[in-house]
Amino acid sequence: MTGPKSEEEIYRIARERVKQKRGFWNHLAVYVVVNIFLVIIWFFTGRGGGYPWFIWPLIGWGIGIIFHALGVFVFPKQWPSDWERKQVEKEAEKLRKGP
Repeated sequence: MTGPKSEEEIYRIARERVKQKRGFWNHLAVYVVVNIFLVIIWFFTGRGGGYPWFIWPLIGWGIGIIFHALGVFVFPKQWPSDWERKQVEKEAEKLRKGP
């Protein structure tokens, strides 16, 4: 159980969430650009006919985009978790003791 968060911790969590959102929007932009490029390649190599092979990377990567969006906007990660905080403290203690 965690108690009330300090202002510093609130800002740290807020910065991490902004970083996660920026990562999602960058991921989405790359997805759109690359898939437009794949459709253009398909169009000009087969003159718009033939098997629409571009659909497979579009669907596969699209599933990844959906999960990324869910992780960022629907189920945001509470950072750092208690486990992560304990692990960081444990590693810091090891470093303080030396090699």
